[in-house]
Amino acid sequence: MRYFVIVGHKAATSGNFKLDDIAGGAGRLDILVRCVNSAFFLSHNIRHETELFLVLQGGDDPPKTVRFSGAEVRYLNPDERSTSSLIRNALMKKTDGTETRSSPGIYVSKMSFADVISMLAEKGKIVYLKEDGTDIRSMAVPEDPVFVLSDNKDLTAEEEEILQKYSPEIISIGPHSLHADHCMIIVHNEMDRNVR
Repeated sequence: MRYFVIVGHKAATSGNFKLDDIAGGAGRLDILVRCVNSAFFLSHNIRHETELFLVLQGGDDPPKTVRFSGAEVRYLNPDERSTSSLIRNALMKKTDGTETRSSPGIYVSKMSFADVISMLAEKGKIVYLKEDGTDIRSMAVPEDPVFVLSDNKDLTAEEEEILQKYSPEIISIGPHSLHADHCMIIVHNEMDRNVR
């Protein structure tokens, strides 16, 4: 399994945003929507072995986490508007602390970044994608990796401190700083090439 955790520092946590304004009014939700596409879409298929956790920390009701399961997801299309709509529908669901299913393969909860990392650390090795990490091509990516990325802002010192509790691998995917969604495609490609 491949897991991705993306932190949206200002991303909306309620469904009261307009689909025409996901970059502004929804707190740069556009970045996270592109990450959804990068996590799951192949040319004519979906990556079933992937789970994506969008940790939303902005808006009126933080934190909230929207989880996408590649093995279960339905109605996911590659356009940003329909993906934004799926996220908005999830955020409109009431959640009492446990995960609530909003549509097939999409769940919402009140989990924080610390909660998500703690849960996933039991499933696989935490891998922090960072510019000054070890080159991905000079090492073996751990089995069942949990890749952690951020939106257009770096992880905060507090978020990095949470990661350090789990002795993460710190990996770089190249010499330049890239958008989170581009990083995900490169990571998938590197892992695809090494599958035996």
